[in-house]
Amino acid sequence: MCGIVGIVGNIKNEDLDWIDKSAEKLKHRGPDAVHRWVAPDQKAIFAHRRLSIIDTGNSSDQPFVSSDGKIVLVFNGEIYNYLELRDELISQGVSFRTQGDTEVLLAAYRRWGSECLDHLNGMFAFAIWDQSNGTGRERLFVARDRAGEKPFYYRHEADRFEFASELKGLRTKGGIDPQGLNHYLALGYVPGDLCIADGVKKLPPAYAGVFNVNDGKFHTWQYWKLPKFEATKDH
Repeated sequence: MCGIVGIVGNIKNEDLDWIDKSAEKLKHRGPDAVHRWVAPDQKAIFAHRRLSIIDTGNSSDQPFVSSDGKIVLVFNGEIYNYLELRDELISQGVSFRTQGDTEVLLAAYRRWGSECLDHLNGMFAFAIWDQSNGTGRERLFVARDRAGEKPFYYRHEADRFEFASELKGLRTKGGIDPQGLNHYLALGYVPGDLCIADGVKKLPPAYAGVFNVNDGKFHTWQYWKLPKFEATKDH
């Protein structure tokens, strides 16, 4: 278990202090290391609380930055098939400087883009800041595992996007969302992308999304569904 938090878009001076406070609130998710990364143009800031399980050395600390500095990853979870993916990527000419699954995830995104999700077997919630298309065309790519084992909460406004592993890591309006409350009272939980906190949503299981900095839009899609099973009759 690790903790991720980030802000993308219209970054304000107070956001730098806030993200440190947010990471402190998530300390229980990752007591082994804490780091912050700020984009050179201050269009994105990430923080990560690490619980070291795989490749426990400092080389796998996050936020994890690609060798060319264009792609940055914060990741909570584990990629179960990372060794197989690592071998496949090496066979395609990719080199690695660490032994963990974090760098494999970033390399998979660089190789396959959003279709990297088709290659992943694991439990995860992650965010990737992609500057490879140049200034003004940066984007944030986020995803959550098929079963929704790892949490991902977010706030989307016209010119900014905030996310965190837990609700306590976000700034909320302080109110209760009526629709989320109705579902909680009826079902005992809040389903889908709804949240009990006003102005906050959850990325549903098996969903991914992209926030484009240039237009401020956030687009989500379901990248995986349970296969259909048809009942058969014995003759």
